[in-house]
Amino acid sequence: MRKTLAQIATWLKIREQEYSDTVVTGISIDTRTIQPGNLFVPFRGELVNGHQFVEQAFEKGAAASLWLHDEPNPPIGKPLIFVEDAEVALQQMAIAYRSEHKATFIGITGSNGKTSSKDILAGTLSPYFKVQKTIGNFNNQLGLPITILQLDEDTDVSVLEMGMSGFGEIELLTRIARPHLAIITNIGEAHMQDLGSRAGIAQAKYEITKGLLEEGVLFFDGDEPLLRKLVAEDPDTETMSFGFGEDNTLLASNIETVETGSRFHVQGLMEGTFEISVLGEHQVKNALSAMLVSKALGLTDEQIRLSLKQVTLTDMRMQLVRVENGPLFINDAYNAAPTSMRAAIQFVKSTNMRPEKWLVLGDMLELGDDERAFHEQMAQEVDGSIARVCLYGPRMKWLYDQLIANFGPERLVYTESDYEPIIKEIKQHAGEQSLILLKGSRGMQLERILKGVVSV
Repeated sequence: MRKTLAQIATWLKIREQEYSDTVVTGISIDTRTIQPGNLFVPFRGELVNGHQFVEQAFEKGAAASLWLHDEPNPPIGKPLIFVEDAEVALQQMAIAYRSEHKATFIGITGSNGKTSSKDILAGTLSPYFKVQKTIGNFNNQLGLPITILQLDEDTDVSVLEMGMSGFGEIELLTRIARPHLAIITNIGEAHMQDLGSRAGIAQAKYEITKGLLEEGVLFFDGDEPLLRKLVAEDPDTETMSFGFGEDNTLLASNIETVETGSRFHVQGLMEGTFEISVLGEHQVKNALSAMLVSKALGLTDEQIRLSLKQVTLTDMRMQLVRVENGPLFINDAYNAAPTSMRAAIQFVKSTNMRPEKWLVLGDMLELGDDERAFHEQMAQEVDGSIARVCLYGPRMKWLYDQLIANFGPERLVYTESDYEPIIKEIKQHAGEQSLILLKGSRGMQLERILKGVVSV
């Protein structure tokens, strides 16, 4: 973004003010990461008032800053835009810049797989378009507008991740982004405590269609009955489905693990064998959505096949980490919900990458009143093909109680808040034949176990 303060004032429907010719490039809400030329947006929270950092922002090269009308003592002689509400102003600016931008906007939501789908799609498109995507977890009411406002003016495709914890949040984001194309990756159990049921989660995710352009297309997990129902009730939205069932627009079968990732056959809108450089059936399903979108944007099957093989994911998503003369880790510790945890365990059980298979599992958070049942149900996934299980976090005690009779203390480790017993178990018993899955919610930080082993 490269705009004058006069142009931004027009966006915000406020009177042109001093320093109207000042040019801003990009936006920041954090002085630690601010870049020269940025517009600084200070937020006033319960613990920290961002206005106290405005002077520091200018010292670091900010071109201008917002300032709340009722905040006293604005700095003198600095380019300021006075607004009533910083969050609303941020969203208004994003809406205005989005309406001027010529890029194709793609919105992605879902209970699991949003970031992986974003990475796969952006990686597939990048050889042929200038693509910018959501960085990190900038996928909420602040992060998404910032992502839009950071777009280069010559960007061809913007891939926007949309997260939520309650009703109305995806609708807000999609009305800001107004995507040409939208993806719903799946419906899981995350945020059950706020949305009440999987049906409620599906309804909240389906809000992405409320901002979808009239000629837009929704790509959705066709193996999910709750989404099928919502699509059937919405005949005005053009849709395409992906999955493993035969009634999908694009379906995958014959999935196998190969040295470079996953190989699979597709049929439907596309035909043939494809490969992706990541592991797991759930990642193959994420790849299907990327393939459909890439096809919609005009790529040939061969272009998709070539670029799909080169994609990489954000760290801690089925990420392979090899320890010299030691175990092979699958670091999938970025997040977890029952659906994704089952998928990761199923992959470990089915793969022949290493013969001795370990599970290191951490609590699944934000599951509401049924969280105990969801943790206990994981016992159904853990069978005799698993050599050892290590459990971390207070909720994993429920799974421990289900497994102890069959596994015994020699194959089962539980610790509520200390990583060290699991690190010690891996150091003592895992070797070159061991494959170790790390899977847990972000708050459990299971990557610390990996660091404890690798740093030896």
